[in-house]
Amino acid sequence: MSTTEKNLTLAERAYRIRKKALRMGEVQGQGYIAQALGIADVLAVAYFRALRYKPNDPHWEERDRFLLSIGHYAIALYAVLIEAGVLPEEELETYGGDDSRLPMSGMAAYTPGMEITGGSLGQGLTVAVGMSLGLKRKKSSSFVYNLLSDGELDEGATWEAAMSAAHWKLGNLIAIVDVNNQQADGPSRSVLNFEPLADKWEAFGWYVQRVDGNNLKEVVAAFDRARVLAEDKPRVIICDTKMCKGVPFLEGREKNHFIRVDPDEWQLALDTLYVGSEA
Repeated sequence: MSTTEKNLTLAERAYRIRKKALRMGEVQGQGYIAQALGIADVLAVAYFRALRYKPNDPHWEERDRFLLSIGHYAIALYAVLIEAGVLPEEELETYGGDDSRLPMSGMAAYTPGMEITGGSLGQGLTVAVGMSLGLKRKKSSSFVYNLLSDGELDEGATWEAAMSAAHWKLGNLIAIVDVNNQQADGPSRSVLNFEPLADKWEAFGWYVQRVDGNNLKEVVAAFDRARVLAEDKPRVIICDTKMCKGVPFLEGREKNHFIRVDPDEWQLALDTLYVGSEA
């Protein structure tokens, strides 16, 4: 990584993550672009402030683990793994192709830096609990992060895992919930209302923070607090995000769980993509 790249701000990192996701979407002409654009700020903070890892050694034993519970968000994780130097940028053009290490849904066996295969939603937090418990018993200082969606809150296994994490006092577990209020069947709260969400996680014994997931200052503060919390309990950061964040003409589209982008709109999206504020 060059000196210039090392000095990039988190806002610039988030911009570059969004740009890479859009470029991959253009390769296939489709993809879960709205989610990738929405979660880019959170991923920038995770990989360029919070996580401990070695880009050239994805299996380094002392690394922090980042679990993508939401397999269809893979395009977002690929973008940040490329930005972080875990994956070479030239592979971006292979996204979703035959024999590519970047399949359209995340698969751990294919992609360096992909800790788990995310397919059936609601499984990620259960894996994270087991992984965190194992690391705790090994007296490891590593954290386990699990990014899950608001739609996964509909799954009973998620809440079983949440209860187990508190029972085992997993202070090395940090869950991140992307609340973008969109599912394939419509607005998440209309499919199955999960509010009051913060109160529910707190009732399950977690340390809870809720932030604007597109406000870097808030996201940084939440990650920092989660890492240094003295209490031996799991932590959750609830991130309210905006679908298609960073591309104004896409932000305004009503239905964008799997957004339709016309061929001529990909370049327009890249041209209008803006760098957000650090604050």
